[in-house]
Amino acid sequence: MTTVDTIVVNAQIRTMDGARPTAEALAIKDGRIVAINGTDAIRDLANGATRIIDAGGRLVLPGFQDTHIHLQDSGIGFVTGVDLESATTTGALQDKLREHAANTPNDYWVQGLGFQAGIFNAGNLTREILDEAVPDRPLYMMANDGHNAAMNSLGLRELNITGETPHPRNGEIIKGADGEPSGFLYEDAIWWALGMLPKPSEEQNREGVRYAAAYVNQYGITGVLDAMVGERHMRVYTDLDKAGELNVRVASTCKVHPHETDVAQAVERLCDLRRRFRSDKVYMHSAKFFLDGVMENGTAAMLDDYATGGNAPIMFDEDHLEQLLIAFDKERFQLHLHTIGDKAVRVALDGIEAAQKANGVWPALHQLAHIQSIHPADIPRFRELGAVANWQPYWACPEEANKDIAIPMLGPERSRYMYAVKSVIDTGAPYAISSDWFVTTPNPFAIMQVAVTRQIPGDKAGGEIFTPEERIDVETVVRGYTTNAAHGAWRGDVTGSLSVGKFADLIVLDRDIFKADPFELGETEVQLTMLEGEDVHRADTFDG
Repeated sequence: MTTVDTIVVNAQIRTMDGARPTAEALAIKDGRIVAINGTDAIRDLANGATRIIDAGGRLVLPGFQDTHIHLQDSGIGFVTGVDLESATTTGALQDKLREHAANTPNDYWVQGLGFQAGIFNAGNLTREILDEAVPDRPLYMMANDGHNAAMNSLGLRELNITGETPHPRNGEIIKGADGEPSGFLYEDAIWWALGMLPKPSEEQNREGVRYAAAYVNQYGITGVLDAMVGERHMRVYTDLDKAGELNVRVASTCKVHPHETDVAQAVERLCDLRRRFRSDKVYMHSAKFFLDGVMENGTAAMLDDYATGGNAPIMFDEDHLEQLLIAFDKERFQLHLHTIGDKAVRVALDGIEAAQKANGVWPALHQLAHIQSIHPADIPRFRELGAVANWQPYWACPEEANKDIAIPMLGPERSRYMYAVKSVIDTGAPYAISSDWFVTTPNPFAIMQVAVTRQIPGDKAGGEIFTPEERIDVETVVRGYTTNAAHGAWRGDVTGSLSVGKFADLIVLDRDIFKADPFELGETEVQLTMLEGEDVHRADTFDG
């Protein structure tokens, strides 16, 4: 064998490859794994020019892949705005906005990202409250669920949003008792308003991606599926990749809108993006459909009415949706479906079934994201249809949005099947684990802790457990972030396991997560993240 570029030795390697599950060392050349063996055998492949990484007995895994994340928009949002997730009181929220406004005197608009939808809502957050924090500049801020937003009075005035402004389709401008906008926006109204704000510069877009990639690299993430892109996203990603500045693999899914009544035209729009924007690490592989909204603002579509009264419709005409799903499946797009309520899940599975009947079955691995509520009759259908259940287990715990909003809305019987992760996985269904960042942390180990314990982040043994029947183990989570995620992003042939011939995307951890205390998993630190054999994150404490 010719001289190798890098070797990783003295490691505890979990390859996630059934043909060789464990090893001590591996060798890398030209960005790919060329040998996996014991430390002595791999050392024999090195010469004076070979870089030697001594893992010091630490756990080495394939790089993690987050297959439902808003990478670019999150990065841009945090580069141009203020992170509001840690604010849990009105006063704290106002303080963060005041501080950010004071620190950005050259910006006209004040923007924020990630305020907690489980705490702040149309009933307790008004334009007047926001005016107290930012009285003299327009303000727009999006909630951490991506389904709610809030504006101050000057922001509403800048966009000419008044009591006479009609609601955008699948969106709502919340009005006060006086008939005037309260400042709160639901669903597609948030994107409608955001579209009228000044656009970030091209350099801000690029800086946002660089920031986001570095941020997720520190958590061991080497690949993503950006869960909602358009032309700008694809252009920025491919330009950065071609310039050698993209430190993460990006599959992507583009939103299809209910108002796109011409099916052929909708398909061609995505086909055009797929043709024009592709590079070594970047490609579009799926079409995104929002079938419903969220529990927090009463836009989740349920088979039966909420226990608290009311319901929400599917956001598409269902016949039109089926036509779209069949057409995109025919053009070999993966389908990526936002599903919160059990009716949304049912309609999504029905649509996949209709597409398979119309076009035949192919290895699409169509994905349903979120699946907060599911009817028991639909649990086996994921396996039957080969549909991926894409979960965000960080939400599956007894936190405020579940205890105060979702559980009362669903009642006890339906609440049993909230985030029914283990029930679906145990059928043999394909699945993936992801974050939905910026909605919640992209840290896979914090997510892993909640998936394993079903307790709130930071809790200890003996705390309240949310549907304990749905707890899964560490191995299941890791597979959902590695081999399963890679296949779902259509790159399982070159990533997802540490196998000869695949890219050397790997991580070195500070502990053995398979043996760690479940309540300390969230404290796991990534010592080293490699993408194609090159360091994209190295902890200051790592001496390997």
